[in-house]
Amino acid sequence: MKILRTVTAVFVGYIAYIQHVAAQGSTSMIDVPPDGDLNGSNFTYPFPLKLYKFTSQLEELEMAFMDIAPTTEPNGKIAVCLHGKNFCGPTWEATARQLAGVGYRVILPDQVGFCKSSKPKSYQYTLQQLSYNTKNLLQALGIGNVTLIGHSLGGMTAIRFGLMFPDVIERLVLVDPIGLEDWKALGVPYKSVDALNVIEYSSNYSSIRAYEQSTYYVGHWDKSYDVWVNMLVNIYKGSEAAAFSFNQALVTDMALSAPVVYEFGLLKPRTLLLVGDKDNTALGKQWSPPEVQAKLGHYDVLGKQAAAAMPNADLIEFPDLGHAPQIQAPERFHEALLGWLST
Repeated sequence: MKILRTVTAVFVGYIAYIQHVAAQGSTSMIDVPPDGDLNGSNFTYPFPLKLYKFTSQLEELEMAFMDIAPTTEPNGKIAVCLHGKNFCGPTWEATARQLAGVGYRVILPDQVGFCKSSKPKSYQYTLQQLSYNTKNLLQALGIGNVTLIGHSLGGMTAIRFGLMFPDVIERLVLVDPIGLEDWKALGVPYKSVDALNVIEYSSNYSSIRAYEQSTYYVGHWDKSYDVWVNMLVNIYKGSEAAAFSFNQALVTDMALSAPVVYEFGLLKPRTLLLVGDKDNTALGKQWSPPEVQAKLGHYDVLGKQAAAAMPNADLIEFPDLGHAPQIQAPERFHEALLGWLST
């Protein structure tokens, strides 16, 4: 009888394991309202919103995204735009409209841990995992080859995606990507996730605007930029504020710990670097000693070095712009982007 109970327990456990493994591979898509609170953000999105539901690292997660159809005769191409750390899918609205206007289908995802996507209680963030999640989203949508456009942290993620899945990418566009240097190798001191969480949790309108004004917009401020600051404040002070802050601390630790600069020579896709030369973004710069700060974030140099290291890269520089040229000077930015894509 004891043996029978043991065999039964093992069998039941095996069935539960098989069911668990099967659930790991299950995914679904649903439509959701573009307004109202979703995963801690109540920012109103500019296009119809969908959720990609999947399981990752034993957690059931939701990845919000917008899928924009061409507004002219389709050219058969698909562009995927990856947002940065202090951005969300809607930050790409103007670019999406430009791309749709020349025939592209455009996918704007919010990465896990950001914006209207899930804020896991615990998640092993890596650039590989973010790339894998994005690739699985595209696969679930039945999408093969894409033009991948990444800004800031999204640019760093796009580089890793390009290294992992080169056959998926027709063109790679990197807009002021972070990761063009190895901050820790240049002397940025280690800061624990707990300490990073304290910094993230204290974020407010004044701190976010001050950082963006000095880094993104070369000391200038336009009232139109407020919408993006308030989009972030809305999440930092929203219904999942604590989880969001902790996720952002994990993301910062990820980026500091996972340099991509040493692998530029392995990139295969045809690549465009769009760089604002006045950009001075550098993770950890604010808590580094002055002698380290002086070495960090020189995009007028870093852009040229990155383009030279990538086997098939073009570089377009904006001498007077900062970290977000697509927001600071959208007409010039889109002229450069669409011009390159048409060649």
